[in-house]
Amino acid sequence: MENKQWFQQEIKEIEKQLETNTENGLNNEQVIAKREKYGLNQLKATKKKTLLQRFIDQFKDFSIIILIIAAIVSGIVGIAEGEGITDTIIILIVVIVNAIIGVTQEARAEKSLEALQKLTDHASKVIRNGQITVVPAKELVPGDIVILDTGDYIPADLRIIDAVNLKAQEASLTGESVPVEKTTEKIEKEDIGLGDRVNMLFSSSLVTYGRGKGIVVETGMTTQVGKIAGMINNTEKQETPLQQKLNKLGKTLRYSSNCNMCIYFLNWSNTRKRTN
Repeated sequence: MENKQWFQQEIKEIEKQLETNTENGLNNEQVIAKREKYGLNQLKATKKKTLLQRFIDQFKDFSIIILIIAAIVSGIVGIAEGEGITDTIIILIVVIVNAIIGVTQEARAEKSLEALQKLTDHASKVIRNGQITVVPAKELVPGDIVILDTGDYIPADLRIIDAVNLKAQEASLTGESVPVEKTTEKIEKEDIGLGDRVNMLFSSSLVTYGRGKGIVVETGMTTQVGKIAGMINNTEKQETPLQQKLNKLGKTLRYSSNCNMCIYFLNWSNTRKRTN
C-alpha cells in the first residue's frame, strides 16, 4: 500500500478510498480480495539461523580470513625462530572475541524482532458483514472496522472514526511516557510527528482509557512498527567501538607477522649464501 497521510484525510474520504463502510464494515468477498492484495497483517522475519551457523558466518569476512592467515604465518615464524606462538594465540583470541560479539549482536536484533511480533499477535473485534466478530489480528485487512476498549492492543495502524475519552500508550513508538488523548478530527498540518497524529492509532500500542473505533489503513510491514521491523531486518552489521579496536589490533598483529615472516626468510636466505 502506498504511504498516505491518513491523518490529513476526512473519514468519508478514507471510507471511499478503502471501499468500506463505517457501520457495516467489509463483506467476506472484500476481505478475501484484500488479503490476496495486501497479504497477512504480520511482521516478516528473516530465516532463523542456528547458533553454529551464526558463529561460522563471522569467519566469512575477508578481514577475519586475513587475520587467521596472519595467525598461521606468525605461528610458523615463531616456531622456526624458537619464539613460541604467543602472537598466534593473541590473534586467535581477537578473532574469537570478534565472532562472539557478532553473534551477540545478531541475537539481540532477532529478539527485538520477536518482541515486536508478539506485540502484534492478538485477537481483534471487527465489524464484518454488519456484525461484530472476533478474528486473529493477522487476518485484518485495510478497510476493516476495529472496535477498541480499554486494555486492548492496537492490531494495525488505524484512522480513528469514533472516540469516547480514548487514550493510548505509544511510548514504544514515540517515547512519550504519558498516554495520548485521541480524537476523530482531521489534521491540517503536514509532516507532523507520530506523537502529534492524535486521530491515529498505531500497531502495538495500548488503549489505556476509553473506547472507540478505527478503520485499518496500514497492515503488516507498512505499519509504523512494521517499518521498525524492516530496519532491524535490513540494517547492516555495524561494528561496536570494541570491535573497531580489536580490528585495529588485528591489523597491527597482521603487519607484525608479515614483517617477521620477511625477516625470517631474509635471514634464512643469508644463511644459505654463507653456507654455500
